[in-house]
Amino acid sequence: MATKTANKDSFAVIATGGKQYVVSVGDTVEVELLGDHKEGDTVEFDSVLMTDDGASAKVGTPYTGTKVKATYLGEKKGPKLTIVRYKAKSNRDRRLGHRQHYAQVKIEAI
Repeated sequence: MATKTANKDSFAVIATGGKQYVVSVGDTVEVELLGDHKEGDTVEFDSVLMTDDGASAKVGTPYTGTKVKATYLGEKKGPKLTIVRYKAKSNRDRRLGHRQHYAQVKIEAI
């Protein structure tokens, strides 16, 4: 399938990691971890739910059949979250921390 050059108003909705993202060419997106990739690798998202090129939209049932190509930029850590567990009337509390890891990708073509 030939890759079309996207105009300024084009976008796509992709599904990865149980979430949906609206992406355009040139966007940098943080998605759930994608597995073993090195920086600079090309990643293809084939779970494209919708595409719009500014003139016409294509909605899939459930997928459109197009692919979104991206470049893997590496892993990134999200913000630190503090979890506090507290039991009333028993003088008990516990503090936990969590920091999620994300994969950072740059969208190259729709």
